[in-house]
Amino acid sequence: MTETPAAAVPAARGWGVFIAFEGGDGSGKSTQARLLVERLRAAGHDVLPTREPGGTDIGERLRELVLDPRYAPIDAVTEALMFAASRSAHVRQLVVPALADGRIVVTDRYVDSSVAYQGAGRDLGTATVAQLNEWATDGLHPDLTVLLDVDTGTAAARRVLREQSAGGAGPDRMESEPEPFHARIRAAFTHRADADPGRYLVLDAARPVPELAEEVLGRVTGLLDQRDRSGAMATDGTRSEGSRP
Repeated sequence: MTETPAAAVPAARGWGVFIAFEGGDGSGKSTQARLLVERLRAAGHDVLPTREPGGTDIGERLRELVLDPRYAPIDAVTEALMFAASRSAHVRQLVVPALADGRIVVTDRYVDSSVAYQGAGRDLGTATVAQLNEWATDGLHPDLTVLLDVDTGTAAARRVLREQSAGGAGPDRMESEPEPFHARIRAAFTHRADADPGRYLVLDAARPVPELAEEVLGRVTGLLDQRDRSGAMATDGTRSEGSRP
């Protein structure tokens, strides 16, 4: 049975809901993010879809520089700082203003990607990269992180199919890294999720796309219901749970 999201109502204290999709290249996270945005908009919610790196003019320029193989080599520290700079602009210029307006923000990648790709993949240290991004984002964490987990072999095969369907476009700098790089990334993502299970929805990305989309929608619908109950409590003058300061 298809679940329908709750009808759109104002968020408690004007603060919205922040949802991030994470996973390795070829995990299907971008597809799931897009499907969620479509379903929420169909239910009347005000949704801002965005991505990292990107989302802002600065972020899109940095995205081109950091992912395009033509600009290689870029050392690991410079790469991590470029992603953090893009994220800082993204949070301050786009994400926080949208949340303050009570919107639902759905981002394709956030801090966990830097921790996994630069912290683990590039061996800079996950704690070091996490600390850098806490500063870059003023400690803004998603209300929900959806992690699409898939084995590296399946992900690699999907990337090849995607490149073929795109007319022969080659892999970007991250996608072209060898299998051990992607294995470290996968392990880092799952470690982050295990450390904070209440904030994560971890899905086996080998499952059918529609089935995954239904589970994502169910979790998000519950999150929105919780927010709306908190908003009703705040309107009644009672203590509000779940709103951001």
